[in-house]
Amino acid sequence: MSLKVRDIEEIMEQYAPSKLKESYDNVGLMVGDFDSEITSILVALDCTLEVIQEAKDKGCNLIFTHHPMLFRKPSSITTSTLTGKKIIELIKGGINVYSSHTNLDSVKGGIGDLITIILGFNEWSIIEPSAVLGYDDNKTGIGRVVVFDEPIALVDLCQKVKDALKVPYVRSVGHDNLQISKVAIINGSGQDYFEASRKMGVDCIITGDTTYHFASDFEEYGIGIIDAGHFSTEWPAFKLAAKKLQDEINKLGYNNSVILSNCSNDPYTFR
Repeated sequence: MSLKVRDIEEIMEQYAPSKLKESYDNVGLMVGDFDSEITSILVALDCTLEVIQEAKDKGCNLIFTHHPMLFRKPSSITTSTLTGKKIIELIKGGINVYSSHTNLDSVKGGIGDLITIILGFNEWSIIEPSAVLGYDDNKTGIGRVVVFDEPIALVDLCQKVKDALKVPYVRSVGHDNLQISKVAIINGSGQDYFEASRKMGVDCIITGDTTYHFASDFEEYGIGIIDAGHFSTEWPAFKLAAKKLQDEINKLGYNNSVILSNCSNDPYTFR
């Protein structure tokens, strides 16, 4: 028997059930055929045209992404739009796309947990616990909060984040000697959870995609922010999630390869 797209869906439904996604989100098979036999799987944070070409070059007929290529239903599929170009290229190439997004962020052992572990922590609570029946155990949900045994200065926590995520720079809010005893960690874009984090008494928030007015307000609150970027707070953890996918494929007796994209890069350049 051959590994099929529906087998990947079953694995991911066991790991990160789609019912855990946020209401605005779209997860699962974006483009493709559940009965398609898989060659190899290419893993990327986003399904870009460059990633699609990489999948063709490497003989991968499934692209597994974190960010859904289709958040909303397109009104048309033509080469006049970027999304249309992607869909047409995927169909022409016989390539399937499967995405696991906020459900994978939320679930125990998912991106939220993994990025917290990468940052060097092993105990946490949840900022917004899941209300889904069976997952309402305060172990699943969006965002993680860590309490330190000893306070750490903001400047030192910034260095710790840079070292853990292997990034040359972070943006920070707050003075260097701000003492941090409790930190919120929200992978990707975390601003929707800033107020909940503040109410939980955090001294600092580690996330990406912060904007000026949030930064200004939280500086006034006396709460630090470490913005390590959207890509850098997700890709390291998503690579570990891909390793879990490979392990599950192997357990089922298949030898299909899960390959990390060489084209999955941060669109920002730090100069």
